[in-house]
Amino acid sequence: MKAITLLGSTGSIGTQTLEIVTQYPDQFRVVGLAARNNVDLLAQQIRQFRPEIAAICNADQLPLLRDALADLENPPILLAGEAGVAEVARYGDSEAVVTGIVGCAGLLPTIAAIEAGKDIALANKETLIAGGPVVLPLVQQYGVKLLPADSEHSAIFQCLQGVPEGGLRRILLTASGGAFRDLPVEQLASVTVADALKHPNWSMGRKITIDSATLMNKGLEVIEAHFLFGATYDQIEIVIHPQSIIHSLIELQDTSVLAQLGWADMRLPLLYALSYPERIFTDWERLDLVKVGSLTFREPDHQKYPCMQLAYAAGRAGGTMPAVLNAANEQAVALFLEERIPFLDIPRLIETVCDRHHTHNQSSPTLDDILAADAWARREVLAASRRSANPVGAA
Repeated sequence: MKAITLLGSTGSIGTQTLEIVTQYPDQFRVVGLAARNNVDLLAQQIRQFRPEIAAICNADQLPLLRDALADLENPPILLAGEAGVAEVARYGDSEAVVTGIVGCAGLLPTIAAIEAGKDIALANKETLIAGGPVVLPLVQQYGVKLLPADSEHSAIFQCLQGVPEGGLRRILLTASGGAFRDLPVEQLASVTVADALKHPNWSMGRKITIDSATLMNKGLEVIEAHFLFGATYDQIEIVIHPQSIIHSLIELQDTSVLAQLGWADMRLPLLYALSYPERIFTDWERLDLVKVGSLTFREPDHQKYPCMQLAYAAGRAGGTMPAVLNAANEQAVALFLEERIPFLDIPRLIETVCDRHHTHNQSSPTLDDILAADAWARREVLAASRRSANPVGAA
């Protein structure tokens, strides 16, 4: 039985991971849980899975969590705040930590888990995008595994099994195209938050669904693939695949192409990350190619999805630039979700902030450099959005 800890337990990654634990109680047991602020659901999860330790990131919610568990015999250690989440990440005999926390908030707990010798099932791409220059040396130093738990990078990882060193020629990241894949670019100026949240294939959290609508999620995945697999940015390409059946592909030096296929179900990459290198039998719906019927592909429209090119540029710049890109995107998406900026302001604000960072880019950043760049980028997005809302000469 494998002992696991789950960060972001009340989000989509977390709840699907716990579905796996429920289905395979003889394979996995939960040591720790951490969530952002959903007290009711976290309390339910604690009652069902009986972790040894749990944390709520929003410290104001800790008294409510304690009250919700007041009648529980042998309650877990209950902590709060970012320090509490980091303590959950490093706690006890957990062998693997699933990082389902959204955004750069997952970076410090992931580092805490690595330093405690835990393997990482990485469902938080921002950890590598912002912190790759720091995280990868720590992975090597502490001898832990860093296993991708999102569908695209899991697909690449699975296809690479048995490929000799130097055998990889190209990575093909597939993208659904998001909510606006069939919408003319001229109509993007008037789209609403509700429109952007209507993903055609996947059920995900609000932030990642917006990233899918801008295709920034795919740009971020390009940077993540660079760090995970050592591919250059010239070796990583994006292709629109509306059916989301092929989750990504690799091309080998002899032009052979390998792909991983399956229904759009996040449990598949999560299960593989948790059980690697084993394969666990499931009774989930098997892929029926006749039912699928046809698979189609098209080149992404860079005019429609400028975030992709911004991500490639940030990745090639390296240093603290990917952290700035990621933080600027998180802040811009938050403003859009709060209906404080229009959809097309997301890439505009990101580009503005990245341009300003060029002369300050740290080529070999420390963790403090990365955290400082992250905080700076968020402030700059807010300032730039205010300037846009109040142009010179406005009443």
